[in-house]
Amino acid sequence: MAFENILFTTEDGIATLTFNRPKALNALNAALLDELSQAFDEVAENEDVRVLILTGAGDKSFVAGADITELAIFGPLQAKAFAHKGQAVISKLQVLAIPVIAAVNGFALGGGNEMALACDFIYASENATFGLPEIKLGLIPGFGGTQRLPRLIGANRAKEMIFTGKLIPAAEALEIGMVNRVFTPDALMEEALKTARLIAAKGKVSLRAAKQTVNCGLNVDLATGLDIECEAFALCMASEDAKEGTTAFLEKRKASFKGGLK
Repeated sequence: MAFENILFTTEDGIATLTFNRPKALNALNAALLDELSQAFDEVAENEDVRVLILTGAGDKSFVAGADITELAIFGPLQAKAFAHKGQAVISKLQVLAIPVIAAVNGFALGGGNEMALACDFIYASENATFGLPEIKLGLIPGFGGTQRLPRLIGANRAKEMIFTGKLIPAAEALEIGMVNRVFTPDALMEEALKTARLIAAKGKVSLRAAKQTVNCGLNVDLATGLDIECEAFALCMASEDAKEGTTAFLEKRKASFKGGLK
């Protein structure tokens, strides 16, 4: 499918999706959300893709939030439908079986912050800025921010950000645990790709199991989480990757993972 609002490429098992509305600071509108949904479907269906990286076009913005020119004319029912659309697309991102890295190269505000929160972890450039400023518009986050941010940085810090609408720099986002690592703008994508290559070299079955186990375990008690881990561990042992990995270790060579179950 040809896209107008995003750039989408794949190479060596790594897909890169770039939000491509730089004149609008890559703001999310309905058309862009539709294209994202299609792109996520393509990633999910492509067994050759092992890692996805999200980033923004230009040097100013990852995603600056929802497109206010579109949002301002909504009534309550339209707003509800838009929030449902955004939540559905971002949830589709979060449940992808492969690891997803957000490479935040500028503003990650509102829906952009919420998009990054649904990734498995965030790398940021030194000039990145994070925030959920919807309160300044008389609104609240509508694409999952009130739910994902407290789970990541704790309820009190999340409430402070949401209630005040304050923006924080990359250094502070790193300090509070929202961001994993911070790089110079020139180094951001290369560092994201370096990590993506490291992940892509691992077994797809075990990567999928690891991601699903962590995500599912966050929403249950410890005993249930341990049961989930046990089942996933056993499933990994049914994979060709597990056979290859253990054999390679004993033979003192580098494993070559192909994926798939026996």
